[in-house]
Amino acid sequence: MTPPFLKTREEYQKLIDSVDTFLLDCDGVIYHGPKVVPGVKIVLDMFREQGKKIIFVTNNGTKSRRKLKETFDKLGLGATIDECFGSAYASAVYLAEVMNFPKDKQVYVVGEEGLEEELDSFGIRHCGGSDPEDRNFKPPIIWEDFKPDNSVGAVLCAFDSWINYKKMAKAMTYLRNNPECVLIQTNTDPTFPTHGSLYPGSGSLSIGIVNSSKRDPLVIGKPNKHMMDAILAHHKFDPSRALMVGDNLLTDIEFGLNSDIRTLLVMGGVTPKEQIYGENPSKTVPTFVIESFGDLSVLADKQ
Repeated sequence: MTPPFLKTREEYQKLIDSVDTFLLDCDGVIYHGPKVVPGVKIVLDMFREQGKKIIFVTNNGTKSRRKLKETFDKLGLGATIDECFGSAYASAVYLAEVMNFPKDKQVYVVGEEGLEEELDSFGIRHCGGSDPEDRNFKPPIIWEDFKPDNSVGAVLCAFDSWINYKKMAKAMTYLRNNPECVLIQTNTDPTFPTHGSLYPGSGSLSIGIVNSSKRDPLVIGKPNKHMMDAILAHHKFDPSRALMVGDNLLTDIEFGLNSDIRTLLVMGGVTPKEQIYGENPSKTVPTFVIESFGDLSVLADKQ
């Protein structure tokens, strides 16, 4: 079925009236790199004035909720901590509240400070990550560094600008030598959009650990329902009155479909129109399509 492409005030208003909670992807919907999408600030202000609930849902695993809020503040968009929900926070929630991660175990982190901050907020012990011992790696390889450690109960992989052979080998060693050690990925995004182009994402960086450990990872972020379970544990809302807005069919739109929530695909991100309206359209079909999330700002004229 071909989804409707919303273009008129009447279509925009009908949609907005049917939604109480907006789940919003960030990069590609709210901003492109350092630039806010035109009209988006007006839309967010309008929704808040109308009492709509806003939840920023991002697979960014490098930023804590505190850092996500700082990003919105710097862009002049404003956001509360409760409105920010990233895969780093969702992963910490899952470890603490779903897995009941043992206090005598620690998590080996393949990731950055934002992920560690969220683990700290739940009192989860961790190693690796930003530790200079693992971050500052230079050959030659010292094979004796890669020893089993049964105190490591999970390997948690996110985007890591300092990914290196030492981190990968340590992670593999912990997983291969301890069948009770769990492999978790904040997300499996192969790429992410920024500064007008696409670059390798978290999924591309951690694939070596997945392949070498021969483990099936538990993936927290979009499009997996684990993310929605974590959101619903902290935000009470009616899914039938919610809308997931995103620019990526495989993460944002699939996330909405997996969570039984309506979806709005935004153009101008990673999805070309041909994938929706071309001769061989994607099997993943959003509920609605719009050129830009900022286009809804025309409704603010009526406020």
